[in-house]
Amino acid sequence: MTTAAGWIERTLKYRFRDDQRLEQALTHRSAGGRHNERLEFLGDAVLGMIIAEVLYRHVPEASEGYLTRLRANLVRKETLAEIGAEMRLGDWLKLGTGELKSGGFRRASTLANGVEALLGAIYLDAGLGACRSAVERMYGERLRSLPPDQELKDPKTRLQELLQGRGLDLPDYALESASGEAHKRHFQVSCSVGALGFRTEASGRSRRQAEQRAAEAMIGKLGDD
Repeated sequence: MTTAAGWIERTLKYRFRDDQRLEQALTHRSAGGRHNERLEFLGDAVLGMIIAEVLYRHVPEASEGYLTRLRANLVRKETLAEIGAEMRLGDWLKLGTGELKSGGFRRASTLANGVEALLGAIYLDAGLGACRSAVERMYGERLRSLPPDQELKDPKTRLQELLQGRGLDLPDYALESASGEAHKRHFQVSCSVGALGFRTEASGRSRRQAEQRAAEAMIGKLGDD
């Protein structure tokens, strides 16, 4: 029967010197005892530094802004959760009964935190070099196929650049309505480009989300125009 140590060795080509560190990295807070939150804190910091270094070497001509957007994309929780799922991390996490019954081993935040905790444990176990190797193996094709800068920019930034390129003023965003209880808000926002007489509306669970969606709709409108 494969052990957690064997799984890590097979997946990341790394053998822990101290298996207790691995056990702690795989223990969710709901399970009690020594859990992985402190390792998660450490792993988050180490991951950010390693990704910055790897990008600095891999994309020598990239601007600071592009490098910053690349790093943010690679270390965000959604990406870490994808990596955790690809590694089948959920199969090895130790969860409390309630968390297990609610499907916590598939939860994106749990997987993302678990990846960070693993990296924190590897860093403590063998240092930065070993952790860097683990990161490069985890990210694999993601580091070999980095997205172009334009794909990393959010819709509001892309709309602003598009309008500036046409010599037009920045768009105006207005909150049209806000409804719902505090934990379930709904925002309706408009985006207007006065010089063209264009206007779009979109909704979201936050004003920022609604503005981004309205900007995306405006980009589509400008493209059609």
